[in-house]
Amino acid sequence: MLSLSIPGKGRFEIKHIVLDYNGTLAIDGAPINGVRDRLRFLAQHFEVHVLTGDYFNSVKSKLRDLPCSIEVISQSSQCEDKVKYVEKLGAESVIAIGNGYNDSMMLEKAALGIVVMQEEGCSSRALRSADILSRNIFEALQLLIRPKRLEATLRY
Repeated sequence: MLSLSIPGKGRFEIKHIVLDYNGTLAIDGAPINGVRDRLRFLAQHFEVHVLTGDYFNSVKSKLRDLPCSIEVISQSSQCEDKVKYVEKLGAESVIAIGNGYNDSMMLEKAALGIVVMQEEGCSSRALRSADILSRNIFEALQLLIRPKRLEATLRY
């Protein structure tokens, strides 16, 4: 768990990390090299959740040995399904990370939304909905490992 004070938003006890899969943790259905180790480390401190429409039908096999919840959601209502999942967990206890248009609502609803811009880029809607832009998933996850960086980025 992480106790986090976000200027203009309040104080939060972060228990959950909710991540998009394709474009965020994976490229073309395969996890980005090094992501699995970071998720294993973060799972010692947070409940890790991966939400995906699973476009490549690979997420469960690719992440089967990781200590995380994997939720394959409907291809047709991803935006709504992702925000409902965050609300069910308690949005005030969630950091959400994604890159796509279908991540925008969860990025906005979560206590903290981080958008990543990698090989797939990121949607402008997701960018506007997030609190922080990271150049890649490693930098985004490092913010959770070194939370003083979060405070420095979000301070007034």
